[in-house]
Amino acid sequence: MKRFEGKTAIVTGASRGIGLGIAQRLVEDGANVVITARKQEALDAAVEALGGPDRALAVAGRADDVDHQAETVKRAIDVFGSADLLVNNTGINPVFGPMVELPLDAARKIVEVNCLAALSWVQQAYHGWMKEHGGAVVNVASVAGVKPAPGIGFYGSSKAMLIHITQELAVELGPGVRVNAVAPAVVKTKFASALYEGREDEVAAAYPLNRLGVPEDIGSVVAFLLSADASWLTGQLLVVDGGLTLTGGV
Repeated sequence: MKRFEGKTAIVTGASRGIGLGIAQRLVEDGANVVITARKQEALDAAVEALGGPDRALAVAGRADDVDHQAETVKRAIDVFGSADLLVNNTGINPVFGPMVELPLDAARKIVEVNCLAALSWVQQAYHGWMKEHGGAVVNVASVAGVKPAPGIGFYGSSKAMLIHITQELAVELGPGVRVNAVAPAVVKTKFASALYEGREDEVAAAYPLNRLGVPEDIGSVVAFLLSADASWLTGQLLVVDGGLTLTGGV
């Protein structure tokens, strides 16, 4: 029996990249998955890649839309029978540059999506299913939330807040619900492409493992944290970075 057989996972921001990699690993381990993102066409393609409607359901909407969150949890329960696992993967970083020049409207939107939406997803999943049945949550943070990251400083600040939200929720929701986080370094996705495109070998040279991450690297760690193998872990942050932070980099 696969470790997530009979379980349903909701993965936000999962039409591509890290989110899709996480969803793929969960399906491989037996879960049914409900994936979200803004564009229905990309979600439909992802559902097919995940094995079709018998294993995956797509619900399009904005990650910070509370009505969309509630609908997603309801549809997970209606279609697959539960909402046992939640992965908050959606994140935005619409600006690059020093924080002293950061437009405050952009800062507000970053916090809205990266922090408040993640909290709201947990609230919806908890009250909709996990409060009575238990569950596990993983929030996708970043190494930029662990130490300063020039150019993406406010994105990193929002991820530091997400890490603290993770710890607070772990204390509040135990023992029935475990809440953990992962902090990836650069993973080869469209979202992170500006950080490595055209100079991948140069960027990878700073990593002791001498390569950038791929979505599967994050998917395997998230699956572990959601599984019974991590049943005595809550409120923890696993840095998944190929050793980058050991060398002083982000």
